[in-house]
Amino acid sequence: MTNDGLLNELQRLSSGDKRLLKAFVVMALLCLALGLVFGALTGFRRAGFVSLPPGLGYKLLSLHGVTIFFYWLYFIQAGLVLMLASVYANGVGRLVGQPLAWLALVLMIAGFVLNVMALAMNVPLLYDGHPKLVTGNTTIPGIFYLGYVVTSVGLFFIGTVGILTTLMPKFEGSVAPWSAVTFATVAWAGLLIVSAMAGFNVFLPPMLWAFGLGPPISDYAMKWHVLFHNMHYLPLMATVIIWYVLVETMTGVRSIFGSQFSKFVFASYLILVPPTFLYHMFLDPSLSQTVRVIGSLLSLFIAVPTVLVYLIIVSSLESYARAHGGKGLFGWMRMLPWRNPAMTGIGLAAVNLAIGGALSFVLIQERLAPLLSDTFFVPGYFHFLTLGTVTLTFIAALLYMVPGITAHTVWRPRLLNKLPYVITFGLLVFGAAGVTAGYIGVPRRVFDVGYGGEAPIWWETLMVLVGIGAIFMSAGLGVYVYALARMLLLRPDERDQQAPALPTVSLGAGPIGRHPAWVGPLSVLVLLGAMAVFTVLAFELMQSVPLSATGGGHAHH
Repeated sequence: MTNDGLLNELQRLSSGDKRLLKAFVVMALLCLALGLVFGALTGFRRAGFVSLPPGLGYKLLSLHGVTIFFYWLYFIQAGLVLMLASVYANGVGRLVGQPLAWLALVLMIAGFVLNVMALAMNVPLLYDGHPKLVTGNTTIPGIFYLGYVVTSVGLFFIGTVGILTTLMPKFEGSVAPWSAVTFATVAWAGLLIVSAMAGFNVFLPPMLWAFGLGPPISDYAMKWHVLFHNMHYLPLMATVIIWYVLVETMTGVRSIFGSQFSKFVFASYLILVPPTFLYHMFLDPSLSQTVRVIGSLLSLFIAVPTVLVYLIIVSSLESYARAHGGKGLFGWMRMLPWRNPAMTGIGLAAVNLAIGGALSFVLIQERLAPLLSDTFFVPGYFHFLTLGTVTLTFIAALLYMVPGITAHTVWRPRLLNKLPYVITFGLLVFGAAGVTAGYIGVPRRVFDVGYGGEAPIWWETLMVLVGIGAIFMSAGLGVYVYALARMLLLRPDERDQQAPALPTVSLGAGPIGRHPAWVGPLSVLVLLGAMAVFTVLAFELMQSVPLSATGGGHAHH
């Protein structure tokens, strides 16, 4: 599907389908806005820019995790997977099982309300809600767990609707082969169902215990790590699917490796992601050395599908661009539609993924995980992935796709085109300071790191830099939220009828011929080199800093 095809197909959806999709996006945007406020306040508190009452910082940290890591990512994935299922389902042009999708929306909203209400009323549980943190009356924690259980049921229904929509042509007798995007959408919906079942498995037992209907919980950590691992890589899979879709629609370029190879790569997520969760448990003191070694080996396969999709996209773009006259190692990139804020968004998202991916490799080292997992290294690197990669990509998708369900044009695209650079600059400041702070031992869940003047002066200085980075990140994200809110909540006017569409190019037209593609493989080599550098640096610094590793079974959250 090329250029305006995606928008045209979205515009052809029924008014009921459009209302449903719009409702999911509105809820996603609400969660993103709340998470932005909670996250900004915690970042500013860490830097000393604001003063908060005792305990409020931890409550805001918990609310930030719940609204962003759970509900922003769940609502937006639900909306986007339903959009792709309805558009790419070989002529269906509608959602199959719309009432079930509405029920899913109601359940997910109810879960969101229950989780936020419980956190507002109770001592912070952090977003994972470990039962060991529950003290005294368990009713409110029970409400917290109930929120996640209800949400998991809703997410299961979303995955079901996505799969039914893509299967309907087969039920109706069509034998047309699935496109790579249709296949990827089914895989995405399937992994949503897997994550929903994992969430149900994690949170139902503590909910029953909290309400006095079940025994005390003894195996929470293992179940949580399975869910947590899926929640890491489900959005990453969704991210590269969105890249694949947007590149095809904005440039007309299809994979030079063929649809079958793309399907194989997307299917590999379902094979490689679930069994690689063991590295999240490196802080568990009961984990045997054999399991640790297996976990380290399995972790090497985590990035394989994402790297392969990146290579497919970049190599295909380069080959087609060179076929249309692109010159130089990087000169061909100028032919891409960089005046389109969606293109700029996914371009900077790829850069942030490389940075965050290289840093994440440090944390999957069995010897380094216990030393770094409770330091500020974790938020320092993780925001490159959560904000700089996943969120930036999902926003890019919304900027391109929301006009198809609202009839609005994109608000001030020239301004929005600059925001990925603003956010990435903030991430570089935030991430560099945060990772450095982690290397020298700054804890990540302590808001006042001065320790009465006894801590090294660099600790507080680095937290000030973290706050400065958070200013740029929050400002850029805040403008995005405002722009999307206008597109979703205001009525279209005459200006929307007169405004030009976002720019695209037609690189996919005509024969491709034989043209070398170097940038993709070279960038992967650079990524591997960065992984090695960050790992060596971590080992060197860990030997010089007097840190002691403590096991608690809560690695990487």
